[in-house]
Amino acid sequence: MKTGIIIPCYNEENRLDADAFKSFISKENNYHLCFVNDGSKDDTMRVLREIQKANPNKVSVVNLIKNGGKAAAVRAGAKYLYTRRDVNYIGFMDADLSTDFNDFGNLVQTLDSNRDLGFVFGSRAKDPSEEIQKDGVRAIISKTINLLIVMILGMAIKDTQCGAKVFDANLVPLLFGKKFYTKWLFDVEMFIRMKRYFGKEQTVSLIHEQPLQRWVHMEDSKLGLKDSLEIPFRLISIWVNYNLSSTALGNPLAETLEPAMTIIDVPENLIAA
Repeated sequence: MKTGIIIPCYNEENRLDADAFKSFISKENNYHLCFVNDGSKDDTMRVLREIQKANPNKVSVVNLIKNGGKAAAVRAGAKYLYTRRDVNYIGFMDADLSTDFNDFGNLVQTLDSNRDLGFVFGSRAKDPSEEIQKDGVRAIISKTINLLIVMILGMAIKDTQCGAKVFDANLVPLLFGKKFYTKWLFDVEMFIRMKRYFGKEQTVSLIHEQPLQRWVHMEDSKLGLKDSLEIPFRLISIWVNYNLSSTALGNPLAETLEPAMTIIDVPENLIAA
C-alpha cells in the first residue's frame, strides 16, 4: 500500500523543482504523487506532464479548469486518491517544497507506526529546529492567528496551517465530503469536522502534531500580507458557519463525494505510443 501525496499547484511554472520531484518518485515505490493544477494561467501543466512522463505509474495529474484556491485543489486530490485501491494514507505538501521529503516521510512513519493515530501534521511552532525560517512580520502575524485558532478549536494545536499533513484515507469522506467555507483556512475546518464528529477527547487522541526539522518560507507566496491581515475575519466567519449556520449541521459522512474531475493518469503521448 502507498501514501498518496497531493501537491496543489497554481501558476507554479517557475517555482516547481521538477528534477527534485522526479528524483524522489523514481526512488520511492511507497508513494504516489498527485499534482492538482488549480486553473493555472501559466505553463504549469507542461511542467506537470514532464514530471508525470518520467514516472507515469507513480504520478497522476488532476486538472481543475477554474481556479478554486488551495482548499478546492487539496479536496479534489483527496477525492481522487480515495478512489485508488493502492493508497491507504493521503497527505499534502506545498509545491515549493518548503517542507522537504524527509520531513514528510517522518510524518508518514509516525502515522504508520502508531495505529491509534489517524492524522499527523507538521508543526513549525512546536520545538522548532534551527533550520526553520520565517520572516519577522509573518512570524508575528502567525502567532496572533494561531492564538485565535486555538480559541476557535478549543484544542491546543500550535500550528494548524503548516502545509505538510498526512492522514488515514478512511477519513476522506469526513474531511472532504463537504466543500470548505474558505480557500486557505481549510486546515482549521478539517480539525473542526473531526471534533464535531469524534468529540474533543477522541480527536485529540487521533491527531499528532510533529515538529519539522526544516521549513523555509519561500518568496512569491500565494498568500500575501493583505490576505494574512484578513485571516482573523475569515476565522470568525468559520466559527459562525460551524456553530450558528444550519448548513453545518448533520452527519458529514452522509455527504456523497462529487463526480470525478479531469484526471490524467498516463500522458497522452505514452498512450498513443
